Amino acid sequence: MKRSTIILLIVVGIILFGALSVYSFVKGTYNAIVRLDETVAGGWAEVENNLQRRFDLIPNLVNTVKGFAAQEKDILLGVTEARAKVGGAGNIPDKMAAENQLSGALSRLLMVVENYPQLKSDGNFQSLQDELAGTENRIAVARKRYNESVKAYNMTIRQFPQNMIANNFGFEKKEFFQAPEGAETVPTVEF
Repeated sequence: MKRSTIILLIVVGIILFGALSVYSFVKGTYNAIVRLDETVAGGWAEVENNLQRRFDLIPNLVNTVKGFAAQEKDILLGVTEARAKVGGAGNIPDKMAAENQLSGALSRLLMVVENYPQLKSDGNFQSLQDELAGTENRIAVARKRYNESVKAYNMTIRQFPQNMIANNFGFEKKEFFQAPEGAETVPTVEF
């Protein structure tokens, strides 16, 4: 073989190796981002599942409280309106805001319950309250998992060189599920 043919084969081999390396990198990075994106979507689905469970419990809870505390119409109306907003929310940020409003309304409702000892001793109410507490715990766990997956996803699409792939394929930053405003303050219960 001639020297020029050998050099040509080496150059072609280097170009092919480089092209395959770039292809492998882009493919691997793209697939990793897709996996993280799907993890975020799965995390959000788990949050929504638990939020729906709470959403379904609320009418029973409100009706039980209504029988004992009819004079607390404003609070009961607030819970009902917040629940309606959750049902009408379309995108994830709107759902997060509506859920935070519903959480606040529920906490006000449960604070009112403290003024009605006969309600607190009612078996049906106790059962609903226990189920709601369990659901709130599930929501907290699901929100934590969702936020962890959002963090991993957001970090990946912002790091170099993954950010070049993410930008070229349209991957965008995801929003964290924030705690409702005022969640950092302890509610006061007055008797």
